[in-house]
Amino acid sequence: MEKPASRQVAIVGRPNVGKSALFNRLAGRNIAIVHDQPGITRDRISALSLRGAEPFMVWDTGGIGGHGETELLREVRSAADAAMREADVILFIVDAQQGLTPIDQELARLLRRSKRPVLLVANKIDHPKHEDLDLEFQRLGFESVPISAAHGRGIDSLVQAIEERFPRPKIGGHGSEVGNQGSEVRGQTVLPLSLAIVGRPNVGKSSLINAILSDRRTIVSHLPGTTRDAVDIAYRRGAEEFVLIDTAGIRPRGKHSTSVEVFSVMRSERTIRRAALCVLVIDATMGVTAQDKKIAALMQKAHKPSILVVNKWDLVKPERGAKATLAELINETRERLFFLPYAPILVTSALTGENVDRLFSAIRKIRRGAGERIGTGVLNRLLREAFAANPPPMVSNQRLKLFYATQPRSAEQTLATPEFVLFVNDPQLLGQTYARYLEARIREANPFSGLPLMLNFRPRSETTRQAEHG
Repeated sequence: MEKPASRQVAIVGRPNVGKSALFNRLAGRNIAIVHDQPGITRDRISALSLRGAEPFMVWDTGGIGGHGETELLREVRSAADAAMREADVILFIVDAQQGLTPIDQELARLLRRSKRPVLLVANKIDHPKHEDLDLEFQRLGFESVPISAAHGRGIDSLVQAIEERFPRPKIGGHGSEVGNQGSEVRGQTVLPLSLAIVGRPNVGKSSLINAILSDRRTIVSHLPGTTRDAVDIAYRRGAEEFVLIDTAGIRPRGKHSTSVEVFSVMRSERTIRRAALCVLVIDATMGVTAQDKKIAALMQKAHKPSILVVNKWDLVKPERGAKATLAELINETRERLFFLPYAPILVTSALTGENVDRLFSAIRKIRRGAGERIGTGVLNRLLREAFAANPPPMVSNQRLKLFYATQPRSAEQTLATPEFVLFVNDPQLLGQTYARYLEARIREANPFSGLPLMLNFRPRSETTRQAEHG
């Protein structure tokens, strides 16, 4: 995969002018939710665009202006302002068919003060006969590019105009901030570790990311369901690089109030599958709920490295006996999520920042574990001892026999799940209870904190084994 560049492009505009459609067109895939309800994109979303001469990062921002939800709109505007400050090129997108509006004029005034190159993108020029519709916007003083984000018209011309406005690279520079993601190893890009921050609505997912970033890059609101898209945020911590994915809160399917929320939950479920590691955020004031268990089951089903974060510790922390309360909270969480015994449990307060740094200590431990191997001799000894101490049950007058076991070297990926291959007489004789027993014995030799284990049972006959070993 190409190495992400530090060049930044921000898409700004009032609600429902096609920002998300343009973002998806530049990204080359559907990331932002496209819907005719104004204000769907409430957060900044980033993706790498490969359409230019070199890759660039494109940011989709919430619509600026509009009516209703005034507190949230102020936050959206703040996030868009941040994107404009950090961008190398700003795409000011307008609805050519609707014409120039007072909000467009006010936004143009703000953009002139940004001291950044601005391209006016006249969207919804869906047919050649509509091309004169952008003439009205020329009074704003920006060079305009007519496009149709929905149909792909004019996108190549837009990309060319973007390229012409990027600042020229400085000779002999020393790298950059986040956005110059990935490092080179043997000529190949080492990708940042992608972390999906998942959980029910209003448990503090965005607050946790903001505590990590110390930057209100994601909108935090006490209204459940503020984050509707999966928001990718590039983040560097020392020499480590991450992509933090803040997802829409996952509610029970019967409680999705709109089709947009249904789509957001589907995207959050896909985010779990595409992330390298999942962080499940739980509300300490409510404990583990049935919906928390369902989300944890999605993580288990996807075989994802996992961390459990019990947030809002500041609301339940007693003045005395905090240590006992903490231990009780951890024990209750472990009992309710017993099927993720390998996931470390952190108790944090995103509001005060307490214990947030421990998240990265846990991640480093998981990364180390992913690169560790149990020697073949040690592995076979411990498994034979496990079989001797607790023989497998008889199934149709047959018993599972172990011939040989090994841990193959992990495929080169950001965070590989440890795999163990066990050659046995008949994998059909294996029950899930005994498989969990063997996994527990393997973890006695190496806990593999935060990592699921893949036990792959392969058939091999006694005759074949004797022939191979002479």
